[in-house]
Formats: sequence, structure tokens, C-alpha cells
Amino acid sequence: MERIKGRAVTGGIVFGRIVFYHRGEQLIKKNRVSNLELELSRYEYAKRMAMSELDVLYEREIENIGKDHADIFMIHKMLLEDDGFVGRIEEIIRHESCNADYAVFHAANEVASELGHSEDEYIRARTADVKDVSRRLIRHIQNKSESELKFEKNSILCAYDIEPSETVAVDKDCVKAICTCYGSVNSHASILSRSMNIPTVVALGRGLVEELEGCEAVVDGYAGVLYIDPDDETKRRMIEKREEEGRKRELLKRLKGRKNITLDGTEVEVHANISGLFDMKYVLENDAGGIGLFRSEFLYLQNDDFPDEELQFYTYRRALEKMEGKPVIIRTLDIGVDKNPDYLDDIQQDNPAMGLRSIRICFERPDIFRTQLRALYRASVYGRLAILFPMIVDPEEIIAIKGIIQDVCEELDAEGVPYSSNVELGIMIETPAAVMLSDELAREVDFFSVGTNDLEQYTIAVDRQDSRLEKYCRPHHMAVLRMIKMAADSAHRYGKWIGVCGELAGDTELTELLLSMGIDELSVSPSRLLLLRRKIRSISLTDKLGVLVRHGVVRADEAYDLR
Repeated sequence: MERIKGRAVTGGIVFGRIVFYHRGEQLIKKNRVSNLELELSRYEYAKRMAMSELDVLYEREIENIGKDHADIFMIHKMLLEDDGFVGRIEEIIRHESCNADYAVFHAANEVASELGHSEDEYIRARTADVKDVSRRLIRHIQNKSESELKFEKNSILCAYDIEPSETVAVDKDCVKAICTCYGSVNSHASILSRSMNIPTVVALGRGLVEELEGCEAVVDGYAGVLYIDPDDETKRRMIEKREEEGRKRELLKRLKGRKNITLDGTEVEVHANISGLFDMKYVLENDAGGIGLFRSEFLYLQNDDFPDEELQFYTYRRALEKMEGKPVIIRTLDIGVDKNPDYLDDIQQDNPAMGLRSIRICFERPDIFRTQLRALYRASVYGRLAILFPMIVDPEEIIAIKGIIQDVCEELDAEGVPYSSNVELGIMIETPAAVMLSDELAREVDFFSVGTNDLEQYTIAVDRQDSRLEKYCRPHHMAVLRMIKMAADSAHRYGKWIGVCGELAGDTELTELLLSMGIDELSVSPSRLLLLRRKIRSISLTDKLGVLVRHGVVRADEAYDLR
């Protein structure tokens, strides 16, 4: 028996046989051509055909997986129309006097390489979309038909990687699981496999080879493990695990519609972090109490220019309407460091983590900021909106933001555009400066949301982009925990609430400690919601001080004084 560990995407235990998927090979050779206009017309023809195909795919998948997930193929259309991508293809054809399929292949590799070097996994995962789009274009340039995915019953589809359009073409009656050597849990292919409820494991590495074709296997989609030629003991364990997971699912389903109350009667808000409307299905399926963090920057990263007011208004309105009165906290533009769109190429910095990023870009480009605020306030009448501002380090910044908001609201009044007067304003606590000034900041806002990822980076001076420093990046670092406690004390001193939306919020080993600190709200990825809710209902907060002492957040002598 062989055991290969990867990353879990979709849960499930599947028994079957491995079938290695070989997509139709595209032979790309660079040829010198004399008629450049002919090559450009071949490319334009392929582009029209690809756009038409994506329209058909979009309409078909709306019926199968819903509009929010089918929108992935609209993003593919946007890439086909991206000025930078299209311009580079045409430039290669003209300057290198070469064939159109090579130009598409070369331009796509350039874009994929740029995305692949990002620290942010979500952005790296977009490389699969670029490859999917380029394959579609090249297929039409070469005038070839699309290959079909045909499998026998109880197949475990294995591949080096799988693309979004291939994922939706999978016959679920035959393919019971998907396993890939590479790929990301945040890729659009993974998003689609989750929506189709196909147990999926990615990033299995070089152990997943074509020589395994036909082998009996078991996929553990919960742990992200593929067992090759499993022995009887492993089969027995997997059957038991499948039954146990089934019982857990039934137990977790019973939590839907119920409040998150600890054993001693403390109610806790549990919300979801999302990166766009694609995630709304999982938010609703897992019965989130609201959206604790809507990362609006992905609207900017998915477009070839700053998204206009109408696109933003539509997106925010949809999110508010879908949550039906539950709170939706939308974070304003938070780009910089590794999240820089191409059209912001003027922001090149030696130390971007400490440079022009997040709210600082908004202050430097007030036109961008005002556009987003107008869209947010216009959408506010469709639900319960709160706005979260990142990287705040000084109360004067909040005062400046309030001045801009007042101007925006006066504009909307003059235009007769309605907006809510009950929009809460909050800030991210993600720097030591924000913690140390949390008393003053709490007077200016309605709530705090602790971004533990950046707070950790800035507190313990660890560059998260440097893999050599991983051993120094301790998520339970005492300095970070004590800073969260300081911020919570400041918020409550002024009658404001505080949440945590970073990775620590979903760490159930810390749930009791965070709640003992006074954290009012926890916001996690949709897949963690039910597990966190179950954890909350299993603990008691009758001895908060004891918990704080046990974890070292409060010293024993301090606890004596506090008692």
C-alpha cells in the first residue's frame, strides 16, 4: 500500500480505480510567417469562437451549478478581452513575425508566471484560468475539436492539473473523485468541484504518476490523502470514517438555524470571510450569521482597470440582498504587497509591506476611494452594511475618512440617491500602532476587526513572503495574543464590539481563549463555520480569568489583583 498526502478540497471517502486523464496535447511550434494580417485574423477568429463557447458554457452551467459559480466563465471572457493580454498577443505576432498559436502560448505563459510568483494563494490559483483560456484559443486557431472526458463507473480521475472547463465536463455518474498533482484549494476548478460535491484532493505532488493507472485506490477527501492499493485495515478504517463523517454531517446540520451559545449562556456571532459572490453559496449552506469580511480587493484584481461604480454597486447590492438583513462587513480596497493589479504599476516599492498600501492608496487616490464609497452607500439600503477600513494607525485617518464620507453623502443627497444612515464604520486592528492607540481609535469607530495575519507579521517582524522564516512564524505567539486582549479591552471600554477575522479565528484550539478575552465575533472561511459553531457550544466561559492565566495572556499576580 502507498499513501500520498495532498490538500483537501471537498470532503468524502471514495473507493474506486485510478484513471489518469490525458488532455489532448497541443503542439506549439514557433514558425516565421510573412502574412501578419492573416495571423492576426486567425487569432481574432479564435477569440470570437472562444467567446461564443464561453457564452454557451455559462448559460448551461447556470442551470447546473448556479449563476454565482457559472460567473467563473464570465471571468474567462473578461480575460479574453483584457487589453494587456490581447495587446501582448498582437505585439508578439507583429514584432516576432510568428504564428498566432505560439503568440497566445507565449503571452499566457508570461501572465501565468507573474501570477504564480504571488504570495497570495488566491492570486496564484488564477494561473489555471489563464491556461484554460489559452488552450481554448489555441484549439480554435489550430481548428481542432474539444476532447471529451469519458470514464467508466467508479473512476478516480487523476491528472497533473485540471482546469475549470474540464471540471464542469466531468460525468459525476462515473467520476467519483478528482486527484491532482498540482493545483490550489482556491482555484476556480476547486471551487467548481466543491459546488458539484465531488470529493477532491489537490497538490499530491510527484507521487501521483501515470504508472498508477488502473490501481485500486481510496480517496480521503477530508484529510487530503490518496491510498494506492489499500490493505484491508485501511479499507476498514475508511469505511468507519465515512460512516462517522456522515454522523457528523447530520449533527452539524442540526446546528443550522440555532444560536451559537456557550454552555454558560454566552452568545457569540459567527460570520464568514469571502472574496466575492462566488463564495455566497457556501456562506448560505453553512448558515453563517453574516459576512464578517468581504474582501473587496478581488473586484480590483479580477479587472484590467479600476472597477467602476456600477459594477461595485451591483456586487455589494447582491451580497446584501442574499444575506437578507444579516450583517455584511465590506472591507475597502486592500491592495499592496503581493496584491497589486497591473494597472497600478506605478506603485513599485522596495518594501511594500511597509509602504503605499491599503488605506494609504485610497488617500493618495481619493477618486478611487470616493467611487467605492459611493457604491457602498448606494448599496446600503439593500441590507445591513458595515464598512471596514484596513491599515489604520492613527485616529486622524478616521477623521479624514469621515470627512470624505460626509462629502459622498452630500453628493448622493444632491442627486436624490437614497442611502442608509445606519452604516457602521470599523477598522482593522493589524499593526502594533493600532493596538497601542486602540483607546483613541475606539472613540472614533463602531467596531474593531482584528486581522491576525498582518498583526502577527508586524508584531514579530516576520516577512510572510519569505519561506525561510516559517519556523519563526508562531501563530500562538504570546505578544500577538496579548495585543488582541488589549484591543478587546479598549473596544469594550467605549461600548464597542470587536471581532477577529484572521486565521486565528478559525483555530478551534484558541476559541475558548479568544472568547475569554472578550471577542464578540469570529469570522472564518465558510468551510470552518459549522466546526467553529460546534466548538462554541461545547465550552463554558465561567472562568475567563483562569483561561487567560493558563494561556499566559494574564500573569497570575495580575489575576489576583483583578479578582
